[in-house]
Amino acid sequence: MDQFIERTKLAEFGSLELLAKQVVEGFITGLHKSPFHGFSVEFAEHRLYNPGESTRHVDWKLYARTEKLFTKKYEEETNLRCQMVLDTSSSMWYKSSKHQVTKIEFAIYAIASLMELLKRQRDAVGLSLFSEKLELHTETKSSVSHQRYIYAELEKQFHQYDPSSAKRSNAIEALHDIAELSHKRSLIILFTDMLDDPTKKEALFEALQHLKHNKHEVIIFHIVDKESEIDFELENRPYTFIDMETGEKLKLHPAQIKENYKERIEAYFNEIKNTASQYGLDFMQADIAQPLAAILQKYMIKRQRMK
Repeated sequence: MDQFIERTKLAEFGSLELLAKQVVEGFITGLHKSPFHGFSVEFAEHRLYNPGESTRHVDWKLYARTEKLFTKKYEEETNLRCQMVLDTSSSMWYKSSKHQVTKIEFAIYAIASLMELLKRQRDAVGLSLFSEKLELHTETKSSVSHQRYIYAELEKQFHQYDPSSAKRSNAIEALHDIAELSHKRSLIILFTDMLDDPTKKEALFEALQHLKHNKHEVIIFHIVDKESEIDFELENRPYTFIDMETGEKLKLHPAQIKENYKERIEAYFNEIKNTASQYGLDFMQADIAQPLAAILQKYMIKRQRMK
């Protein structure tokens, strides 16, 4: 996909912030042409002027366009804290031959774009990275220096993969740690391929419930290469499948197991989705072949509900 080729090149030159701005500008343009135009991003850095207040911070240029009085919002008026949580385990580095990005690269682009929206809305952002344990956890802040630090940490991830040193995912422990470390009510956005040990599904939802118990809202973006990982659309030839987290190898012909595989994987992820809904968690499959707009739109809808 050409859009992802361009994004990969931008990221290589340390321009993740520039990429995020381009993605968000396109998203905002699309919003103004869609049924979702009511989700205002243009005025997100403002609030309505209350009669009797000082006119010192009135945005007169905006008044000239809208004939309504808005005052500029500042950092102390932040009304949302958002903790981005990224799974950095080895399976997130999977990429089929048809796509230009891995699952983790897609997730990084999504986080960077969400950060740009948060910045425009004077909201605070934090970042958590985990694989076998919680590797990084920052506070949520809205300062420019803090956001640049997060961009730098995300850009580091483009060069972190080492196939000789596999990292398994332990979302359960990491989510419990994040719940304990996040002291103020936040929106927790989790980016993961949900490839933890399936026998520990109950423990995973207990960890997610820990976040809910601590008054956090949760969105789970299930990052997946749908064509190959779920639809199992592979060439008609023998393959050697390698588990990226254990190194285990399996030789087989996709046609021999395709129907059974699809049935079981779809049932498993549907069960995850239904359980998430029962626990009051927002769950969305995020296919790396699709544009980032769907993720941004999901966030905007969730933010509107939290006001």
